[in-house]
Amino acid sequence: MHAISRRAATISGAVALAVALAFAPLRAQAAPADRLIDGSLKDSAAWNRLAELVDTFGNRPVGSVSLERAIDWIVAQMKKDGLDNVHTEPVTVPHWVRGRESATLLAPHRAPLHMLGLGRSVGTPTGGITAPVLVVNDFADLHAHAAQAKGRIVLFDYRFDPAKPPFDAYGEAVIYRYSAADSAAAYGAVAALVRSVTSHSLGTPHTGSMGYGDTTAGAHRIPAAAITLEDADMLHRIQNRKQEIRITLSMDAHMLPDAPSRNVIAEVRGTERPDEIIVLGGHIDSWDVGQGAMDDGGGIVSAWEALRLIKQLGLKPRRTIRVVMWVNEEMGGRGADAYRDAHRAELPKTKFALESDNGAFTPKGIRLTGPDSLLPVVKQLIAPLARIGVTEAKMGEPEADVAPLAAEGVPALSLDIDASRYFWYHHTDADMMSALDPHEVALCVATMGVVVLQAANR
Repeated sequence: MHAISRRAATISGAVALAVALAFAPLRAQAAPADRLIDGSLKDSAAWNRLAELVDTFGNRPVGSVSLERAIDWIVAQMKKDGLDNVHTEPVTVPHWVRGRESATLLAPHRAPLHMLGLGRSVGTPTGGITAPVLVVNDFADLHAHAAQAKGRIVLFDYRFDPAKPPFDAYGEAVIYRYSAADSAAAYGAVAALVRSVTSHSLGTPHTGSMGYGDTTAGAHRIPAAAITLEDADMLHRIQNRKQEIRITLSMDAHMLPDAPSRNVIAEVRGTERPDEIIVLGGHIDSWDVGQGAMDDGGGIVSAWEALRLIKQLGLKPRRTIRVVMWVNEEMGGRGADAYRDAHRAELPKTKFALESDNGAFTPKGIRLTGPDSLLPVVKQLIAPLARIGVTEAKMGEPEADVAPLAAEGVPALSLDIDASRYFWYHHTDADMMSALDPHEVALCVATMGVVVLQAANR
């Protein structure tokens, strides 16, 4: 009986050893991811670094001194972190200046309106534009009231649909911000206003980029600005009562000559396949309101912190992991195009490009732009993140700065976050550090770090 027990114990031990040996590669693979998650969540290092960046330099519109000073500081800090190949690459960017601006309701009563001029808009003549207002729901409604638009300020009161996923609703509504000026000018309007593209407002107008068509040059271009949801609702109610609405709009907005700027790049060099690259990052520029903490300070610092932790923990990826902080996302994406052009020879060996530009809120998963066959791979990349609730892998559209790479065949990944609060702050004075939670930022660091480390070591 004793001999049988001893033999059984020997067999049991052999089985246990075999199982241990079989799973040893999996444990060895998972351990670096767990270390990275633990390192990300142990403190508020990423949130603190972001706070130092935005508190020191403020918002970072392209063409501004604050952007270039922020870039200099980031490069110096990256070198202190011991990252590899820290450098900048030149990008020529547009330079739009807001200047002084205001909108004042004159009738049926006098009151200031909360407004922000739209990026690239022309200004008003000296003394502003005073005119009656026509409120329309959409482009079709403007067409139906074409005879009333001439000589008026047209307000597009297009509603952001709260029943739809936030970015889907934004995608439908943002065309009014971009094309309002051209559409209103075609019917003889003297200026255009848009309902801010958001689902939520506390008296906060939302700026953003607009554009003029090739045929709308010089005097044919009219100024455009966003007003708050509250003011848009009020003006629509006044019109529905058939009361006259008169507004004075004053904007000093103007374009300056293009300015020099830079993309920022840093790496942890691969140990076995250094010429194969995993890219992660976000955009360093912001609008000229708030601090640009959420859009996209949180994205760039999450990527930066992930790379710093990989280096600090000595995780030694097989492939090179490269952080890119693109410039000029908000005003047309020239930084993304410049990166693609400068690194075109590397694109065949760029295995993934991950961007975070949805706010540094709670991450849920990863979106893939690329072949469907890669979706199981993405599920493997995020497997270690289940412990922090990151479990979703799905197909989707690329973020703006990795879109040029995706168009060249590079599989693009996007950080899929809880976007329920994103449009509270988007392109407003409320985009401050107080919008972000240290733990949520740390979760973004962990997610980005694990995804790129897993990809680098596949």
